[in-house]
Amino acid sequence: MTNPVVTDLISRSNRLGADPKNTNYAGGNTSAKGADTDPVTGDAVELMWVKGSGGDLGTLQEKGLAVLRLDRMRALVDVYPGVEREDEMVAAFDYCLHGKGGAAPSIDTAMHGLVDAAHVDHLHPDAGIAIATAADGEELTQKIFGDGAGGQTVVWVPWRRPGFQLGLDIAAIKAANPQAIGCILGGHGITAWGDTSEECEARSLEIIETAAAYIQEHGRPDPFGGELAGYGALEATARRAKAAALSPTIRGLASTDRPMVGHFTDSEVVLDFLSRAEHPRLAALGTSCPDHFLRTKVRPMVLDLPADASVDDSITRLKELHEEYRADYQAYYDAHATDESPAIRGADPLIVLVPGVGMFSFGANKQTARVAGEFYVNAINVMRGAESLSTYTPISDAEKFRIEYWALEEAKLQRMPAPKSHATRVAFVTGAASGIGNAIATRLAAEGACVVIADLDLDKARDAAAELGSTDVAVGVQVDVSKPDAVAAAIDEAVLAFGGVDLVVNNAGLSLSKPLLETTEKDWDLQHDVMAKGSFLVSQAAARAMIAQQMGGDILYIASKNAVFAGPSNIAYSATKADQAHQVRLLAVELGEHGIKVNGINPDGVVRGSGIFAGGWGANRAKTYGIDEENLGEFYAQRTILKREVLPEHVANAAIVLTGPDMTHTTGLHVPVDAGVAAAFLR
Repeated sequence: MTNPVVTDLISRSNRLGADPKNTNYAGGNTSAKGADTDPVTGDAVELMWVKGSGGDLGTLQEKGLAVLRLDRMRALVDVYPGVEREDEMVAAFDYCLHGKGGAAPSIDTAMHGLVDAAHVDHLHPDAGIAIATAADGEELTQKIFGDGAGGQTVVWVPWRRPGFQLGLDIAAIKAANPQAIGCILGGHGITAWGDTSEECEARSLEIIETAAAYIQEHGRPDPFGGELAGYGALEATARRAKAAALSPTIRGLASTDRPMVGHFTDSEVVLDFLSRAEHPRLAALGTSCPDHFLRTKVRPMVLDLPADASVDDSITRLKELHEEYRADYQAYYDAHATDESPAIRGADPLIVLVPGVGMFSFGANKQTARVAGEFYVNAINVMRGAESLSTYTPISDAEKFRIEYWALEEAKLQRMPAPKSHATRVAFVTGAASGIGNAIATRLAAEGACVVIADLDLDKARDAAAELGSTDVAVGVQVDVSKPDAVAAAIDEAVLAFGGVDLVVNNAGLSLSKPLLETTEKDWDLQHDVMAKGSFLVSQAAARAMIAQQMGGDILYIASKNAVFAGPSNIAYSATKADQAHQVRLLAVELGEHGIKVNGINPDGVVRGSGIFAGGWGANRAKTYGIDEENLGEFYAQRTILKREVLPEHVANAAIVLTGPDMTHTTGLHVPVDAGVAAAFLR
């Protein structure tokens, strides 16, 4: 049975974490102290439950808590070797754990364990960090939270890197200020405490709301300065068109050291910031809260051109700025690194700001990229609050480096699981709401790719995407592959959703299965428009994005054994598949210089789960062969060498192999997935 203390802690954490004004995603931590039964002795034991490393308050569950014995936790004070060796204390937390399971203790564990309060919250609210990063933050804290007859209710704590010493500092401040309900941590955030869970939560909210109200009442109306001529937001359609045009290049730049997934934001907060005169100065100062800059890097890359600058001029300037950014980041690393520092982790920006357009953020996956953008919005809000009352003054680059390249942070990164085979890859799959396309999309998502389900039926595309997970995993878009404008728009949607495109599967298709004398011109044109022309249009639009990214890529054609096998009563379909098969060879030759591989798969008839067969093709083929339609799959299987029916999952297996890390030197190949049809052997 769950301890009531834990139940209250989880509820409080979820409420606080659900509101972004209280803390950012995965930011901050909460704790509760109480008694439980020692299963060995049967005696009561004092414990602390605290949010573990890497968790998120809004979604915290009991398994995300670290559970420590308070007697052992407090005994660490007697063996603390001092601030120069305080990193050793994190390993010592493991010797304080109670029971098995649970999360790993975070660096903030000492803050919770050493403060003499039953309940403690440590949060990163924008309003609180605004005070914490103001040049006169200590004076503002005194002014905002008073120093009347009852004493100051919220106390200033000068910047100190999170750790055991910070826990000791806060514990001492609380002991010296019995009237205090919490503190402002310079450059960082807030901490509050209480005798009950309800009191602690109320005090956290009181600090946040009081700070926000003070900024609202006393802050100047134009903290970012006046409007900068020519830097205002473009009209929405033009803005997103320019974003789509720039995104592949920006993603390629951000992926110079390692591939990244992207996220685009054109929120009013971002656009307003970029339209103001002070944005270059403030952006150059970088973020302050450790949770922020660990995900955004110390500062963003900012395009210094007006909103109406052409796409070509913007791309040229972005490439120049990228070289400067990399040189500056290398200089930052060299200036602060020691012999013990981890190796540089990459010099590319994680946040790129384009006036009039918006913000491009990057990460190892879509969620990380999206959260990085959310954190920079937090940083903008922090800068607004600090500049409203004072001057924004983040912690120094030296202190940022100490955290960014902290041995403990490096250890956390090393504990992360190895990436899956298609991690960081953005896949665009046509005809993916059902059948072969859906099987390929499903397998790509399972292997770590971000997937765009492109289909003629938008509702089905979105439903299929939702089956794969959140929009951090897959999105559904509508496309008629026979229409150039529709294809271009769908590729733009993919680019805006995930930053670019790396892998295209030309799977959309149909067949009418008619003999020559019954095949009409309309029948011929329809099948060629969808499969031959459609594959050409999709490959062309995707290749533009891939070439701009300069990250290589894969284009995969789902052709057919009919591309080389002359089956009966199938003139239009088979001719179209032969067209697709030769497109593979032609594009492999043309796109190879850009690192883009082009390959094909030739399945035999895939009956189960196939949209084509369900749409009448199956009935026509069964009629051609003189069998019942329900026996068609078995009929196809028995005519193969292996006597096996081909399913959508078998085609997906081949797609994963051809586009995976073990086939980096293969292009222009067609792989049969037909269980062995001798007449379709490649020659």
